[in-house]
This record gives sequence, structure tokens and C-alpha cells, in this order.
Amino acid sequence: MSAADKGPGGVRCGPATLTGRIVRPNDAGYASASLGWDELFVHYPLVIVYAQNTQDVVNALTWARQHNVALRVRSGRHSLEGWSNVDNGIVIDVSELKSVHIDARSHVATVGAGLTQLEAVTALAKQNLAVTTGSEGTVGLSGATLGGGFGFLNRWIGMACDSLIGAEVVVASGTECAKVVRADLRHNADLLWALRGAGNGNFGIVTSLTYNVTPLKSVAYVQATWSGLGDLHAVFDTWQRTAPIADNRLGSQLEVHRNEILLFAVLAEGSEAEARNLLAPILSVGSPAVSTQIGNWGDVYNGFQIPTQADPANWKFFSQFTSKPFPEQAISVIGSFMKNAPSDASNFFTQSFGGAVRRSPHDGTAFPHRDAIFYSEPGAGWGTRGQAGSGDAITPQAQAWIAEFSQALRPYVNGAYVNVPNVGMQEWETAYWGDNFDRLREIKAKYDPHNVFQYEQSIPPASCRTDRPGHGRP
Repeated sequence: MSAADKGPGGVRCGPATLTGRIVRPNDAGYASASLGWDELFVHYPLVIVYAQNTQDVVNALTWARQHNVALRVRSGRHSLEGWSNVDNGIVIDVSELKSVHIDARSHVATVGAGLTQLEAVTALAKQNLAVTTGSEGTVGLSGATLGGGFGFLNRWIGMACDSLIGAEVVVASGTECAKVVRADLRHNADLLWALRGAGNGNFGIVTSLTYNVTPLKSVAYVQATWSGLGDLHAVFDTWQRTAPIADNRLGSQLEVHRNEILLFAVLAEGSEAEARNLLAPILSVGSPAVSTQIGNWGDVYNGFQIPTQADPANWKFFSQFTSKPFPEQAISVIGSFMKNAPSDASNFFTQSFGGAVRRSPHDGTAFPHRDAIFYSEPGAGWGTRGQAGSGDAITPQAQAWIAEFSQALRPYVNGAYVNVPNVGMQEWETAYWGDNFDRLREIKAKYDPHNVFQYEQSIPPASCRTDRPGHGRP
């Protein structure tokens, strides 16, 4: 072993031993341990290591390198193309790293990488604090943040990655070792920049995250429902022209289903009257059923969660950003495809941008889509959880529907969201990261020159060619 093969503290790393909670194929819990949220993708790893502390992650990464075994990193299991799992390799799972340390006086929180969004929202809300998260509580906080992270609060306090000020990361070291590094504005600041929007499985394994958190005592939560799609043009056009320029405290989502249109909105530190007034242009369209709730953000967030078992087993999505309002033709495309959706669970989802999203924090982030007025994605859901093959008959139809829907919208959208990857997309590198891709490759070469962390659309080091399968344009 060369002098370069030294672990943390300068000690040579000898043969690694797996530690933590270990699940192998012959263990009783293997089937459930190897299954992700999206049951469309099934993999059979050689071993799954549930880390109980950072050293377990160091040991697992070292073991994987010494045994030349493919590895993937997992937290909330919501990798939408199954890329946090792998056949015949090791899955390093950080979902049991659940520590929470909140300094309410300085508004700084350091949390383990295993927290779900619901757990993070709940812990912070108990002290009247918040950070941007997505709306689905079972999604891992770390995965959401490291890809950018947006939701109801992004127009008010920015992307989740904008609030990330530090991380503990286990990176590859030498030719077969691993070590722990700190990434913040004073240590490895280039790595922090990369983690803010491109950090999922590319540079190392994040074991804890430190955020600037924002005081938030209460929110007004509004839900409106329009039956059928008769009001689609008026609802969508009104929403897209008002939501991105509304009071920054107001974040909203629009969901188009084949039988109804749903609006969800959250006003930070606002009253019911104020929320209804800000939403008056869209609520005046047609005759929606409207409900309002005022309360602590943790209570409100918990209230609109849907149990995972109620979700379809299989999902397919396509992500996109929009910088100019959709013309009438684009809204007609949405209506046409939603009327022929493959299931009731299928939808066209949007998230309002603008506001604080347009501001980048000190030293910036790798997330490039600052000028978008909204994000959107068609999504198809089908099949029954826990019943293998239950949706097989619908799978070809659902996949074709997504492909045709996304193709029909191409003239009106740009870019893509790395947390909702678009498989088979040409120029995916710039779709996810724009002009930041070359800089990300340089940072990859610094922290992972041997390309230990790789998957179907991972960032290759600057020294690697990008025209080989899995790491460049198809």
C-alpha cells in the first residue's frame, strides 16, 4: 500500500471490515431492504449497509474499494430511476443517521443525512424554524437538498441548497481508502458549492448537513379543487402569470389530473384573509371548492401527507423548467394528454418559482435554474404496492404516455431537474447544470479522481472522456 493510502488521521487503512447494520441476500429482511419507493425498478445488491455512524460509512466505502465492488448511496429510497440501488454491489444506506442539533439562537441546524423531509420539518417546527423542503414527507432531506430542493417555501427563503452552509462528507482517499472531510465556506468551499445542487452520489457520501434555518411560527395553507378540466385554460394561465410574481411568502403548486385540477398554496406568516386575497385571481376562476388551514408549519405539513402504501407502486416522470408563460397551445397539450392519462394517479405537477429562488447565496450554488418562473413534470403512477407485476399490463402505455407528453411540451420548456432525471435525454449534463458542468467535472477530479462514485448519469472527472456509456451523451 502506498503512502497515499492513508485513512483519516494519516493512519494506513488495513483490510476493511463492514460495520453497522448489515443485510445480505439470505437475511429475512433482505426483500424489503432492497426495495425502493418506485417499485418499477428492482435490484439485488450483494450487501446493504445501514450506517449507524460516520465510521460505518468510512468502513463500507473502503471495503467496496478494496473488493472492487460497485457501490451506490441511499437515504430516502426515492431515487426515481432506481439509481440508489445496484445489482451485485454494495448499497451504503445513511437513512438511520437521524441526529438533530438545533441552535435556535444562531438559527443553525445540523442534522444527520438520514432524516426524511417530514422528520426535518417536524423537528424544526417545534422551535418555530424552517428550511425549504419538498411536499412529500418520506423523501430524504439530504437527497432533496443535494439536488437543489424546492417546495412551498422556496419563493420565501430560496432553494434548500441555498440554506446549506456545511456538510460532513466521506470521500475516496488514495487508491483504496476513504476519509472524512468537512465542506463549508472555509474548508473545501468548492466541494460545498458542488454539493449545493449536484451532490447526490457524485463526490462522496454526505453523512450530515448544516443549514441556516429561518424563523417561522405559522402558515396559511389553502387548497382549491376544480372538478373536471373545463377551467384548465383559465386556471393554468392565471396561475402561471400571478404565482411567480406574488408576495414572496406565497408558494404554490398546481396539479392537473384527468378528472380535476388542484391548487395547493402556503403563505408564510400570513392570515387566511391575506392568503385568499393573494390568491383571488385564480380562486375567482370558475367555482372551486376551497379550504383553508392556519397553524404551525409542522402540523400543517404533517396534515397533508399521504401514506406510502396509498401510492401506486410504479412511477415514471419527466422534469422541465419554464422561463416564459405557456401559450394557449401548450396548455391545450396538457389538457389533451391528461384526458388520456393511463391512471387516476397520473398528473401534471407544477411548482411556482421566482422570489428568493432568483437570489443565490454567497459563493453561489451548482443549481442553475434561477430564472425559471415555474417547474413542471408529467408523472404516471400505476400498479399496487407489494404486488409484483401488478402494473405490468399498463407499463408500456404509461411509459409511452410520458415520452409523448414530454416531447409535445419540448417547444415550451428548457432544462431538467437532476432529482427527477430524464433517462435518454440528449445533453443531460447541461440540462441539469447548465454552464456549471465543466466546473463540476474539475471538482469531481479533485475529490473523486478515480470515479468511485458513478451511476448512469453521474458527473465524470475532468480527466475522463464523457463519450463512454453511462457517462456522456447517448
